[in-house]
Amino acid sequence: MTEIVQTPLKKMKLFAGRSHPELAEHVAKELGTELAPMQAYDFANGEIFVRYQESVRGCDAFVLQSHMQDINKWIMEQLIMVDALKRASAKRITVVIPFYGYARQDKKHRGREPITARLMADLFKTAGADRLMAVDLHTSQIQGFFDGPVDHLFALPVLSEHVASRADRDRITVVSPDAGRVRVAERWTDVLGSPLAIIHKRRDPDVPNEVKVFEVVGDVKDRVCVVVDDMIDTGGTITKAAETLFEEGAAEVIVTATHGVLSPPAAERLQASGITEVVVTDTLPIPAERRFDKLTVLPIAPLIAQAIQEVFTDGSVTRLFD
Repeated sequence: MTEIVQTPLKKMKLFAGRSHPELAEHVAKELGTELAPMQAYDFANGEIFVRYQESVRGCDAFVLQSHMQDINKWIMEQLIMVDALKRASAKRITVVIPFYGYARQDKKHRGREPITARLMADLFKTAGADRLMAVDLHTSQIQGFFDGPVDHLFALPVLSEHVASRADRDRITVVSPDAGRVRVAERWTDVLGSPLAIIHKRRDPDVPNEVKVFEVVGDVKDRVCVVVDDMIDTGGTITKAAETLFEEGAAEVIVTATHGVLSPPAAERLQASGITEVVVTDTLPIPAERRFDKLTVLPIAPLIAQAIQEVFTDGSVTRLFD
C-alpha cells in the first residue's frame, strides 16, 4: 500500500466520476485515503450536474474516470468535474484516465477524417487540466497532443509477472499482433528474455473491426505464443491472430491486453477459440455478462496509486518502469 503524507501547505484530494467506482475505491485504498465527497447526477434531459461537498481550494486534485461504455457521457462528466475544480481554485488538476477514450482515432487514415484523440486532449486542457495520466495509450504519440505533462503508465509489469508465473520462459515467444505494437512487444521480450514474432495484417478500411490476417514473421512452431496488445474490443483481431499462430504450429496461445473492452461478441469468440487464457487488467469494469472461463482480470489500482504518489510528491513516474 502507498501511503500519502500530507501537510497544511500540500494536500492531495482524489476525486472519481461514476463510471468505475470499484477501481476508484481500490486506488483510494492503495493511497491510504478516501475519495473526496462529491454530488453528481443526471437531469431528465441527460445533462450532468457535479458539485464538490467540501473545499478544494489550493489542493492537488486527481480526477479519476475511465472512459467505458456510454463513453461520451463519462468523458463529459470528467470535463465538468475538471471545470468545477478550476472554478473552485484547486491548485493543480491531474486528469487520471485509465482508459483514454477515442485513442484509436490518433491520425488520419484517409482524407476528411478527424483526429479525435487530439480533440480529447484539447478539451481537457480547455476545461482546466494541468496534467494527464493514462495507462497504455493506443499510440505513444498521443502524449504530444496535450499541452502539458503527460504520465504514460504501462501495465507490462503487472501482465508480464502473471504470464511468467504461468508459462516456461524458455518456451515463450512474444507476438505483436501488428506492426504498430512492435515497440511494446520488444519491451516484453526485454522483460521475459524471449524471442519476438510479428503478425502481418491488413484492416478493411470500409468495415470497422474487420481484420484480415496474412502471415507470421518469426518462428512460433511448438512455442507458447504470448500475444500482447493494448485492448480487446470485439475479439475479432485476436481470435484471427490465434488461428494464424496455430496454423504455423504454435503449441499454445496466451493473449494479454491492458484494456478489456470486450464488446459483444468478444466473450463468445474468445471462449470458443483455441486460446488458453486471456489476461487483462481492470482499467475498465467487466460485468458478469462479459466474463468467461478463460478470462483473468488483474488489478491496476496499485500501479495508478504509485504514479499518483510520485506526482504528488514531485517524484519520478519513469522510475516505476525502469
